[in-house]
Amino acid sequence: MLKMLMIRHGKTYGNTLGRYIGITDEHLLDTESEELIQLRPEPVECVFVSPMIRCRETAQLLFPGQEHVVIDGFRECDFGEFENKNYQELSENEAYQRWIDSDGTLGFPGGETMVEFKGRSLKAFDQMLDHCLRQEYENVAMVVHGGTIMSILDSYGFPSAGYFDWQVKNAEGYKIRMKMEDWKLGRRELVVDGKIVRE
Repeated sequence: MLKMLMIRHGKTYGNTLGRYIGITDEHLLDTESEELIQLRPEPVECVFVSPMIRCRETAQLLFPGQEHVVIDGFRECDFGEFENKNYQELSENEAYQRWIDSDGTLGFPGGETMVEFKGRSLKAFDQMLDHCLRQEYENVAMVVHGGTIMSILDSYGFPSAGYFDWQVKNAEGYKIRMKMEDWKLGRRELVVDGKIVRE
């Protein structure tokens, strides 16, 4: 049995403005340090992290002194023309309106499609699980992005739910368990035991 914490990074300046922050490599807000230290979970055997600085800083605050493995494929989606803008700034943008009308299924102009992003996230998750198998880990954590979490749980989460149903706030996430034996046999299921909530 593998247990994992799937955690979204702490708040950045762009997050406070409701911006689409994907490839923009922002630091955490200065005020996040003390709050994240208060949230510190129990130690795990390994922490898997997106390469973006907001995730690496969050991982250092939540899991200091533990092994951190960076997985490039855990990066947030490339929002293309919408990057670092919020819905007010995009309200007159016709491409943005088409994207809204599609319930977020269209690709981002100049960025990634949802199919590309989900495929990348799932490939990175498989890479992480391969590492866990080799090391025989039983208790790990991921510090990644909201979109990464939604992509993985949309495909594998149990009980099943839609992509946007798995949305979490900054420094929140899910407690997951899975049977590695089942996974190796092709039964792809991540049992969601509960939500990690930031008070």
